[in-house]
Amino acid sequence: MDLTIAALLTQDGVITGAVYALLAMGIVLVFSITRVIFVPQGDYVAYAALTMAAMQAGKTPGIIWLLLIISGVASLMEIISLVQEKNFGGIPKGLTKYLGIPLLLVAITYFLIPIKLPIYLQVGLTLALVTCMGPLLYRVAFRPVAGASVLVLLIISVAVHLALTGFGLIIFGAEGSRTTPYSDARFNVGPLQITGQSIWVLSATIIAIAALYLFFKYTVRGKALQATAINRVGAQLMGIRSNEAGSQAFLLSAMIGGLSGLLIAPITTIFYDTGFLIGLKGFVAAIVGGLFSYPLAAVGALLVGLIESFSSFWASAFKEVFVFTLILPVLLWRSLRSHHSEEDDE
Repeated sequence: MDLTIAALLTQDGVITGAVYALLAMGIVLVFSITRVIFVPQGDYVAYAALTMAAMQAGKTPGIIWLLLIISGVASLMEIISLVQEKNFGGIPKGLTKYLGIPLLLVAITYFLIPIKLPIYLQVGLTLALVTCMGPLLYRVAFRPVAGASVLVLLIISVAVHLALTGFGLIIFGAEGSRTTPYSDARFNVGPLQITGQSIWVLSATIIAIAALYLFFKYTVRGKALQATAINRVGAQLMGIRSNEAGSQAFLLSAMIGGLSGLLIAPITTIFYDTGFLIGLKGFVAAIVGGLFSYPLAAVGALLVGLIESFSSFWASAFKEVFVFTLILPVLLWRSLRSHHSEEDDE
């Protein structure tokens, strides 16, 4: 290996690691606020990429039918819950959140698909559809058992992933898809050829990280989410509703996952089950950060991307083994530094 090949592999690893960084931040965000190890984070990637590909092909994306099903179930659960609490005044708000907004997005998508939309409107509509899935999934699968142990929440998370994978096969089919690049520009910097698409990936990742930092640093909702992540009981005593915090965390997580899918869709062919492996690599990066540190998760993501890139050169058949082996020394080091606890802090 010479310096030119090393530079090319480093470039590829950084671009891939940028996408993993977004996924890792989504996983850390959900876990720190809801204690859910969100296995389906990678499914957002596949859903976003395949939805975008369907729009570019002039087809009605199957995600709208899934949204109708989940929104119907979520609305019914919300009405039953409000009636049991005798909170009849909250029914209009609940219906607007869990039924009205999804129906509006589905209607807009259905009627605009026959029109050849500009690529950036397709991006916005795809991101809105995928983001809408986050609060709906939380309401249906996780909010009823929000007080359960981490293990129970993990089992439910795996079940949600399997369900989304099955629905993905039904609504998108078994064939893979790749979308049109956002830019065809190419720049030569020494031995490296930098594409416009790679600039899009890095720029979008940096902007997303900066936006999340500003959100948590300067907005009331961001500070409320931070308070919930630090101390759930204390946040509840201060009037911060954990259910709302969980819903917002899932919304941001879905938005991050959808953005990741839109960024890598022009780079690689995405299948209905591709998201699982991508999500696992984001999870490895999140583990490096201890499932609580965003900067360490981003560093872990870059490390995962570089290991994957260089191992694909030396031993491509074992590149996944090298990536997932990274989790072992990290877990060992953390287990030696932390005290064993029989139960999670409530």
